[in-house]
Order: sequence, then structure tokens, then C-alpha cells
Amino acid sequence: MIQNGATFVIVDKTTNPRDGNPALLIQDDGGGMGPEAMRSCMSFGFSNKKSKSAIGQYGNGFKTSSMRLGADVIVFSRHLDNGKFTQSTGLLSYTFLRQTGHDRIVVPMVDYEFNTSSNTLEPLHRYGKKHFTSNLSILLRWSPYSTEQELLEQFDDIGYRGTKVVIYNLWFSDNGNVELDFDSDPEDIRMNGDIKEVITHPFWKTINEQHIANQFRNSLRVYLSILYLRIPENFNIILRGKVIEHHNIANDLKFPEFILYRPHSGGLMEGTCVTTIGFIKEAPQVNIHGFNVYHRNRLILPFWQVVNYSRNRGRGVVGVLEANFIEPTHDKQDFERTSLFLKLEGRLKEMTLEYWDYHCQLIGYYAKEKSQKAVSMHSSYGSPHITVEKPIVLNQSSPALCNINATPPGGAFQHPAATASHCLAGTPGEPITDSQSRSCLGAHMKRTEHDHPEEPEKKRHAGVKAMATKTHDEETQKPVDIFANHSKDQETMTLMQKNKKLHAECLEYEKREKELTLKMIQLQNELKEVHDEQARLLAELQHLDAIKE
Repeated sequence: MIQNGATFVIVDKTTNPRDGNPALLIQDDGGGMGPEAMRSCMSFGFSNKKSKSAIGQYGNGFKTSSMRLGADVIVFSRHLDNGKFTQSTGLLSYTFLRQTGHDRIVVPMVDYEFNTSSNTLEPLHRYGKKHFTSNLSILLRWSPYSTEQELLEQFDDIGYRGTKVVIYNLWFSDNGNVELDFDSDPEDIRMNGDIKEVITHPFWKTINEQHIANQFRNSLRVYLSILYLRIPENFNIILRGKVIEHHNIANDLKFPEFILYRPHSGGLMEGTCVTTIGFIKEAPQVNIHGFNVYHRNRLILPFWQVVNYSRNRGRGVVGVLEANFIEPTHDKQDFERTSLFLKLEGRLKEMTLEYWDYHCQLIGYYAKEKSQKAVSMHSSYGSPHITVEKPIVLNQSSPALCNINATPPGGAFQHPAATASHCLAGTPGEPITDSQSRSCLGAHMKRTEHDHPEEPEKKRHAGVKAMATKTHDEETQKPVDIFANHSKDQETMTLMQKNKKLHAECLEYEKREKELTLKMIQLQNELKEVHDEQARLLAELQHLDAIKE
């Protein structure tokens, strides 16, 4: 779609004129498809995945996804190639195949070409007039449109190029309602049926239920907001008349780290990817964890849970990565279970436990070391011997102080190691225990040989002394250092509040820009309609002049 030059895609509810039932409309202003491309798109088993940047083209994804939503789909596409202006219509109908008893898949299509000399649209008899007539009769019998004129009118709002897809005879859920819910939210399309209950603390139930990780399965607007890792500035997804606001999950992470992963197979490096990992900003209130794995810019696995954590180990750890070295399944809902995929799964599990063990105190938990020995820089696969204890009760007026925006993959690597003031978060006025102090010393030490080498540990803030035996002077110095850090924390909070205000203003400007872009698109369509009407009237005038002569 984007690779084909589209600047927008519209997703909306429409009505089947034959029976008045709801249908799903998907429309774009891309390059469209010529007759051969349309046949490739509508045929099963054909694939033309030549581009390394394209997630898929004319494979089985379109057919399986559309048939998952409804029994029937009709496609209209207009295309201009080398001065030839064509428009094609194709029908993929389970209802037609079932009720006519076909034992093979039949996909009727009709094509038209614009004759520039006569300014008329003429049928293309590519396989003979009889074949065209037979296909047209099937379309008029089993599509939502009962006349050829109604079929041709569906191209009126497409423009000079583009594609329109109408999925009708939508499937019903077990409760007897259409699976797609168009009524609950006029700006969204939701899934009908039972919503999975979120099991959590009663005080945190609302924030968990409304979180994007729990909403994307039931809300198309939420899902589309995270569907692409990057979206061009000149491209918009318009759901039910309102532009989708792109959501980068990496921007929701606090205390982020960036880990370079280079998988090897047979002694050869198969690819690279940068994983952004951190705590979700609502942690520890949300019972959410997992990795969002993209392939060629498209989301394949959202919030993929690679660990079954016990005693909260791994809670709130979320990651984002683009893994182009593994292949997705044809429906783009999972990856092929290859050795590279299994290696990635194992490494992400290790990252999760590793990150949690070193940073859990930042969200109110603490880790108790079983051994006094230092963690090795080249430890074996797995995690350090650390036992997660109960969470520390933090003062609610002292939220996390570090929220560094994630750098997109390919950018400069950053290593936002937690400072001592973060590690020593506790109840104001109480001394910091030795176990809390020691828990900060091993951070960022462990990385496997596949990862980007980390820099040596930097000098810590005053107040944390990396010594096993503490002197009386150090013990008396701690309260002073804590108050000094508290002053710095207040200043940091003020700057973060200002930054949040500026960020909100930027979002408002971006929203306004998208609204203006949508308005511009609407005006362009209206202008095109005026030009079309002008051309039609001019053709009629020329025809009348010819009659008078």
C-alpha cells in the first residue's frame, strides 16, 4: 500500500445495498492494479515478494484475512500504465462457491479500458466476449450490486488511481451478533464477544483494562496505531472519518536500554536487530510484559510473552524490535518456527530476566543476592542467582525520575544506566539498607557474546560506595547525600513536567496537521469531481455539436 504510492487508506462501515446489512470498506489512493495484477491478487497461491522492504504482495494474506472477516469480498481497482487507463472488478465469494456446488475456486473478474479517442469506457474482452459476459452475470448475481451501472459507479470516488475493497456477509459470533461491532464507538470498529478479564489488584483494574496491551485485541483503532513501526509523514490511516494517531511503544518505556543482537547460524551472521527494552511507564501497576516484534516495519507479534514469570520476576518489562532475519507466516500473525526464531526467543527471555534482576528496584521491588560473588561478564545462558522479594513501598510523590525517549533502530546507542538516586528509592527519612545499596552495584554488567559490548561502569553518584565494608564516616555521610539527591530529583521533576507540557503542545500541533491533511485530501477529491463533471459536460457539448453538424 505505502510502497505503491498511497497517501491514505480509509477503513469504514458501509452498507450492502442488496440486503441493507453492514459491510466493511477499505480504500486507498495507491497505484491500483491492472488486469493481470488483479488476477494475481485474487488468485490463491500466487506470490510476487520481490522487494526486501515489502511485507507481502499478492500472496495468501489478502484472501485469508478478508475471508476471516466475511464470507464474500469484492475488489475494485483503477490503474494507469504507459498511457493505458484500466479499471478491474473481481469477486471472491464463499457464498457463491458453496451454493453453486463448485469443487474448485472460481474468481470472476471483468476489466474495462478507457478509449481516449472516443472518451468512453469499453469492456476488455481478454478471453473473449462470452467469457466477459459470463463473469459479469456472476458478479451481478452474487455481489452487492445488481446492475453493471451500479458496479461502474463504485469507481466514482476512487479517483484516477486506487483500490476499493468491500467485505460483506460478515461473520457472526456465538452470541448471534456480527463479529465486528460498529455501534459501540462511532470512531472505532471493535470486536464483539466476551472480553478477557484482567486479573489484578482492584485499585489497578481500570488502568490495566484500558492499557494498549489489553485493548489492541478488541479495538481496531488501537491496533492500527501500533501496526507500523514507522509511518511516512504524507501517509494517513483514516478510520471512520478520523485519522489514526501513530503510537510508538518504545516511547512508553522508562529506564530504556538498547541491545544489539546478532544471530548466527552455521558460523555465519544471519542479521542484526536492536532491541529497545525497559519498564512500561505504568509499571508496576500494570500486569503487562512482552516484546513487540516487527518485520519490515509491520507488527507481527504484539506483546509477545517470552517468560512465564513467578513472584513478579519480569513484570512490566516490555521491548520493541524489528526482526527482518526471520520470516512471518502467511497471515502475518506469527513467525515460522525456524532455528533462528527459537534462538531469538531464547535471547529475549534472557534479556527480560536480566533486565528485571538489575532494575526491578526502580519500580519498587528489590532483589536479594544468594551469593556475594561478583556476576561474571561472560556468564552462561540464563540469569544471575537472584531471588525477587516483596516490593518496597515507595512514596507516591516520588515517581520514577528517568524517562529517556528511545532512539529508533539504527540511531546512536545510548546506555541510560540508573543513577544511585534511582536505585535508592525508598521511604523518605529512612536509612538505606546494605542490601539495597549492594543491589545497584551489579547493574549493566552481564551481556552475552551476541550483544553489543557495554561500556565500563561509570562513576556512581555520591551516596553509593562500592565497598563491602563501610566506615563510620560513610554511614554518617549517607543522609546528607540523600537530601542532596532529593533536591536534584525535585529539579528533575520540574524539568520533566515542562517537557511533558511541551510534548503535549507538539502532539496538539501534529493532530491539527493531520486534520488539515485530511481536509486537503477531501478538497482534492472534491476538485477532482468538479474536473470530472467538467470533462463530462465538455464531452456532451462536443457530442451535441457533432449532432448539429
